[in-house]
Amino acid sequence: MSATAQSTEEHGAASQLAAMPEDWTRALAVVAHPDDLEYGAAAAVAEWTAQGKDVTYLLATRGEAGIDTMEPAEAARVREAEQRASAAVVGVSEVEFLDHRDGVLEEGPALRRDIAAVIRRHRPELVLTINHHDTWGAGPGSPWNTPDHRALGRSVLDAVGDAGNRWIFSDQMEKDGVLPWGGVRWVAVAASPAVTHAVPVGEEAARKGLASLLEHRSYIEALTDEDPEEYARSIVYGGLDMYGRQNGGRRSVAFELHAR
Repeated sequence: MSATAQSTEEHGAASQLAAMPEDWTRALAVVAHPDDLEYGAAAAVAEWTAQGKDVTYLLATRGEAGIDTMEPAEAARVREAEQRASAAVVGVSEVEFLDHRDGVLEEGPALRRDIAAVIRRHRPELVLTINHHDTWGAGPGSPWNTPDHRALGRSVLDAVGDAGNRWIFSDQMEKDGVLPWGGVRWVAVAASPAVTHAVPVGEEAARKGLASLLEHRSYIEALTDEDPEEYARSIVYGGLDMYGRQNGGRRSVAFELHAR
């Protein structure tokens, strides 16, 4: 994912973003590919884990179609390893993969079922996901979002409701022994063109956010001819500074927040 930080200077640039809720202990971050969280949201994760909050990562694919010069099987191996290393940088030790196919994620019951099962198992209060809107920005001509991100984000929003309904995917309770979980209080959408809330990020969390993106070196080197460190710094700090202008001048990660 390379367009993430472009979200929305033109959308509500003059308005102050609200503070993200802090009265929670468990979060589940659900995205489509390795690196989706590292294009901005990982700095917020670093802040949360430093406070003792528990964050788990769930990825729908292993990003096997993301490196043109690498065969999918090898890309999946490399990108999984990079994602686990990246998560560890920001204090996340549990990283799970659903093994849906990269590039052809389908919004619908199959993906919702898999996500709902993990929500029921981990029982988070906050669910974090990626931009499900058609574009990355709010203005005319904004870059078009990818099919995987749109399908994943929308399926996450639906799966949160599914997880709390005992009559949806009921076989999970019989087969896996999980119980319904209606305790998700918020869904936070990263890289949205319609951000509403922000998490101030200190220097240490910003540094970890940068380091977490740099763990995806194979992907970055295939994506751009720029020096990886310069590229990653421009993405991470550019996004933090952009949202900081909407949050009292404090470097921030911003989300579109949905209350449940």
